[in-house]
Amino acid sequence: MEEVFSKCKEISLYINSNQENCARNELIKLLDQLERSKIEYTPIVNHLIRQVGLFPYLKVDHSIWQDRLIYELFKVDIGTDKPVTLHRDQSVLLKRLLNGENIAVSAPTSFGKSFVIDAFISIKKPKNVVLIVPTIALTDETRRRLYTKFADTYKIITTTEVILADKNILIFPQERAINYVNQIDNIDILIIDEFYKASSDFDKERSPALIRAILQLEKKAKQRYFLAPNISDLPENPFTKGMEFVRLDCNTVFLEKYNWFKKIKRDEGLKGRKLLEVLNQKKAKTLIYAGTYSEIDKVSKLLISNLPDTGTELLNNFANWLCVNYGTDYELIKLVQKGTGVHNGSLHRSLSQIQIKLFEESTGLNNIISTSSIIEGVNTSAENIVIWKNKNGRSPLNDFTYKNVIGRGGRMFKHFVGKAYILEEPPQNEHIQLNIEFPEGLLANVDEEVLRKELTKEQLAKIILDKEEMYDLLGKDVYDRLLNENSFQSSKLDLIKNIATDMRGNPQKWNGLGYLNSDSVNKWDSLLYNMINLQPSAWEIKWGTYVNFIKVLSRNWERTIPELIEQLNDTEMTVDMFFKLERNTAFKFAALANDVNVLQKEILKNKSMDISPFISRVSHAFLPPVVYQLEEYGLPRMISKKIDKTGLIDFKDSDLTIHKSIELFTRIGKEALIKETASLDEFDTYIIDYFYEGITVNALSI
Repeated sequence: MEEVFSKCKEISLYINSNQENCARNELIKLLDQLERSKIEYTPIVNHLIRQVGLFPYLKVDHSIWQDRLIYELFKVDIGTDKPVTLHRDQSVLLKRLLNGENIAVSAPTSFGKSFVIDAFISIKKPKNVVLIVPTIALTDETRRRLYTKFADTYKIITTTEVILADKNILIFPQERAINYVNQIDNIDILIIDEFYKASSDFDKERSPALIRAILQLEKKAKQRYFLAPNISDLPENPFTKGMEFVRLDCNTVFLEKYNWFKKIKRDEGLKGRKLLEVLNQKKAKTLIYAGTYSEIDKVSKLLISNLPDTGTELLNNFANWLCVNYGTDYELIKLVQKGTGVHNGSLHRSLSQIQIKLFEESTGLNNIISTSSIIEGVNTSAENIVIWKNKNGRSPLNDFTYKNVIGRGGRMFKHFVGKAYILEEPPQNEHIQLNIEFPEGLLANVDEEVLRKELTKEQLAKIILDKEEMYDLLGKDVYDRLLNENSFQSSKLDLIKNIATDMRGNPQKWNGLGYLNSDSVNKWDSLLYNMINLQPSAWEIKWGTYVNFIKVLSRNWERTIPELIEQLNDTEMTVDMFFKLERNTAFKFAALANDVNVLQKEILKNKSMDISPFISRVSHAFLPPVVYQLEEYGLPRMISKKIDKTGLIDFKDSDLTIHKSIELFTRIGKEALIKETASLDEFDTYIIDYFYEGITVNALSI
């Protein structure tokens, strides 16, 4: 106890000298020591917790009455059965939001931003909340959290065909938000999560879509709340005009860094041994940032060769499930047997979610190897973080992404202290300024008069010139109407201009578009080639292989994935490549086909043929729409097929919507569903348990 008293004295000195961050870090390390040693907090420790603002950590049974009072005063309703105590900075932020302020906030990964959003909804009870998230994976994670708390009073909407109710929480990636803009008139609060992605410095490909969504949604929003980590400064720009930038540095965990790269240098063998050293320590959850697909493959082979099998029943069941549903050659099967999973942007959405769920289980996955998708797709964390490669795809790892990755180390109430093992030299520490500029060639219904003060003369001239060119191609009334209706799925004007120019100059190329609505896939070839030629570098594979892939994918509901891969008859067609191409088809190709369809109706009126049925099939990867949408809810297509065969739910029913299907699932009940679906195996049942957790009100504890 003398050692604890001495540490408390040191922390108190930091507080008295206004070095609160130092005090907080030392206190968190002390709490970690006390938890590991199973030593009760003394009143002095509790008082220090209060002084640095970490009120949720207070142990009220051993606190003086003033500290117990603070613990109670900072409790708020976040939609669960019991109120939750916020820390000081969360409470300050919530108060400002409740006062109606427009705030762009930068806060650490461990800040607890979800509690602030949930408390705002619970207290303020807004009618319409729009929450924009960067990925579909984060859409479902957010939906699960909010559904279990608010589904009894709000309609939780994640897909664009759903009709609004009296009170709604809409959770969309930016592309879906654009397609829904015209269906909502008033927004009480617009929340942009990870708003740094509006800058082309951080997401060149998707930033135009996010900016387009912000421009259109903020016109209807009474209040705006934008969130991001690790931002030092936010210069003035048209997209956060009228918002106050708030930087909060309140961390709730402490991160220990081990700079092993200094000894490793470029010794790949030593780097591999150091990684194994981390993984062979006492059982601890570990995220391994590999940076690229090729490095994921390299780490996978290293772990398969050197880690022992875990032997847990849960993981054996998962490995067997993967064998049946994805084929015996799928490398993830061997990894799972070693207690390791994979996370990247191409995986089937349900498969990513299942692995994150297993990562949370004590007898589940111990490690996950990841690209940057782990910071974009989920709000998970671990005791250990390993930086294996200082790359982010083809680009060097920047300081922003590096801080975001290592910020996943530690978790409130679980790991006071996280550990980051740096195996390659990290980027230089930077003052991270978020520059959000109007993207050149942005397809948006922009009133240049409204933005005249915010844009440069060159930008204004470019907007006017772009409009004039499109007016020449389509006519002013037509182009303005299409923009107002948000008809285009691409946010890039160059692509729309390219399609329109091609149709004007080569109308005969687009003869027979109607064949795409038929099941005669052998008549699709020339039309598919014409389309992919409009975006020649987008498909990541030879055109002929990709055309064949789309034709084979058209049997996605009738055949298993191993059968589809076998039919492709391509030695390079792995399960991972299948994932990537299916994703390209459902997103990039479907968006392109939509824009072709929109323009051909205006330009090729004498031969116009609506291919919306084909586009719908493509955008759902040729699965029944609800089956595809349920994968976002964590229910794989393989299980939906089994349920469909029982007749309990007819997924081929054209009138079935995602909300009707959820009602059916709820009415049938989990136990009856499992009993009636005789072909389910043990891991199918595990997945169904997880799925029902996400559609049951108040199913999750905080």
